[in-house]
Amino acid sequence: MEAGAKRTMIARIAAGLGTLCGFFGGLASTTKDPWWFTPHGWGIGGILLLLLAIFLLLDGVVSFEKSDPNSIPRRPTLH
Repeated sequence: MEAGAKRTMIARIAAGLGTLCGFFGGLASTTKDPWWFTPHGWGIGGILLLLLAIFLLLDGVVSFEKSDPNSIPRRPTLH
């Protein structure tokens, strides 16, 4: 598995769950039923999961870029 792939997979799952939380928050606010959380709680949970997904995705990209063997700068040679 290449560098950053696991973080990218976790970020995609977190983004999906964040979107699902946002959907549940919208559904809870339109139906006005007392769910486990208030619509505000579902929205905050979705926002936090999406922020986590963004940070994990950026961390995976940085990790992948740092692991590229072609991008290693060579030592300057003295003449």
